[in-house]
Amino acid sequence: MDANATLTSKSMSPHSYDELFIQIVDYVFDTPITSDLAFKTAYLALMDSLACATLALQVPQCTALLGPIVPETSVPQGARVPGTAFVLDPIKAAFDIGTCIRWLDYNDTWLAKEWAHPSDNLGAILAVGDYLSNRTRTPRLTVRDLLEAMIKAYEIQGILALENSFNQVGLDHVILVKVASSAVISKWLGLSKLETAAVLSHAFIDGNSLRTYRHAPNTGPRKSWAAGDAASRAVFLAWLVKQGQTGYTTALTAKHWGFHDVLFREQRLTLAKPLSSYVMENILFKVAYPAEFHAQTAVEAAFKLHPMIQQRMSEIDTIVIETQAPAMRIIDKIGPLVNYADRDHCLQYMVAVALIYGDLKPEYYEDNTAKDPRIDRLRDKMRLVENPEFSQNYLDPSMRSIANSIQIFFKEGTQSEKVIIEYPLGHKRRREEASSHLRRKYEMAISSYYQGKERQDLLALYDDSNANEEKISRLSIAEFISKFVKGKHAG
Repeated sequence: MDANATLTSKSMSPHSYDELFIQIVDYVFDTPITSDLAFKTAYLALMDSLACATLALQVPQCTALLGPIVPETSVPQGARVPGTAFVLDPIKAAFDIGTCIRWLDYNDTWLAKEWAHPSDNLGAILAVGDYLSNRTRTPRLTVRDLLEAMIKAYEIQGILALENSFNQVGLDHVILVKVASSAVISKWLGLSKLETAAVLSHAFIDGNSLRTYRHAPNTGPRKSWAAGDAASRAVFLAWLVKQGQTGYTTALTAKHWGFHDVLFREQRLTLAKPLSSYVMENILFKVAYPAEFHAQTAVEAAFKLHPMIQQRMSEIDTIVIETQAPAMRIIDKIGPLVNYADRDHCLQYMVAVALIYGDLKPEYYEDNTAKDPRIDRLRDKMRLVENPEFSQNYLDPSMRSIANSIQIFFKEGTQSEKVIIEYPLGHKRRREEASSHLRRKYEMAISSYYQGKERQDLLALYDDSNANEEKISRLSIAEFISKFVKGKHAG
């Protein structure tokens, strides 16, 4: 019999576990969040994520995955999915919410040795928060608690991403959603430190996703529901431990059988810096257009060149794009692109569309736009090269740039200016510039789905974040989510 199977909570302490589990658990339970900037940014991230989810509710491929497994069933006092009439168990609700937020690749982003989308954690956080808020609970969970949970989940995921590259060993970044979400919701569910460490051990032992579905020749729509899957799994693992399942103390470090040896090529996971609120304060927002984040500055550069080349498409000889190493690994694609998921992770496709149309919308990844023969003609003229300085500045903690440049060379021997964009609009260095764009993004999403008083109330909810910050913070999570579940699909 596995020796770990005989261990019980009476014979263990949280400090029996691998050091990384101890650090995460101590942070979740014992570290207060005091940064006003982190809380203000968390509210922006919450509203931006709900905007992304609202837009996804208008995509049939997304909505086909939502709702109860058994049709037309409902869970009394369960968790609600914003924008729908569904009331589900929190495990399925976490999947649905996480899938909606992530579907259009429009939610916030974190870039380091591992790239990730920390708002993916809202699938689990909103589902469990609403479920608990709908039940008798003292003290009740408030929006302030929700924002703190977000800050901590973002921090766990983002700091683990700084120096640990899961993509280099072929694992998908959603493993960090499972880890971060399971940590913060375990505390909400009333688990002890010891039990939370046990949940974390399960998150790493669990069968973790390969990146297969993000790369040619297998790029597909699973990348749009992978985060929902991870959020759902986090809730399920926490529930298992709440029912008495034990943890595995050396799930990371066990010789031959631990995560490090089996899945991480004998490397050791580390925290690059103490856990605080750094990630939320520096999160990257996708502000103006849905594009994989390593391509955002390339798309912006293409917009600048669009007016100049509109009447000169046939004269183009070569388009040189300089980019960073991660973009070369993730979104450098030549040859046929078979679906939406393939196109929204192709740097050349995004740049071509931006050059031709001077815009980039979710529908431009669909088949109707992809049939435009000008797109592939431009893609064939593109030469993608790594700029070592861009790669270096990408990893520099003092810069965290995501630079791209585009220069167009014409057949008769002239060329355009070389347009270099170092920081995307959603970067902390351009946060003030981006604020009005974030507001317009939210307004566009809400106005496209809600009507009348519902729409006005939700628009006011965004604007009231400063004027009535204390009032909104005191709302229960259930009261807050109620404002989003009365849309056109509500019963």
